[in-house]
Amino acid sequence: MSNYSLDLNIIFAALSDETRRAMIARLSRGAASVSELAAPHDMALPSIMNHLDRLEKAGLIETSKKGRVRFCRLSPKGIAPAQHWLAQQQQLWESRLDQFDDYIEQLAKDKSSET
Repeated sequence: MSNYSLDLNIIFAALSDETRRAMIARLSRGAASVSELAAPHDMALPSIMNHLDRLEKAGLIETSKKGRVRFCRLSPKGIAPAQHWLAQQQQLWESRLDQFDDYIEQLAKDKSSET
């Protein structure tokens, strides 16, 4: 398995959780402290830190510490491997659907020429 596939597995696994997606959505508006990210979620701080750790290991966020406060922000290129893969899938499926459309049109032409 290539590193690219491993990266995708880690990214999609990180994004598979509703809480982590909510954190990503919040960070899309700008950097936030761990406390800010934890506020809307009814869970203990160790659970929040586990979620943030998964996002950081996936390369989706970066963290820094100022004094006693840990801040998180989106990693600029973190989502790029997933975006690239999704773009490839979109291109593949659009091509297949175009071929299917052409096939259906040909069938319709063949049927109308028979009558």
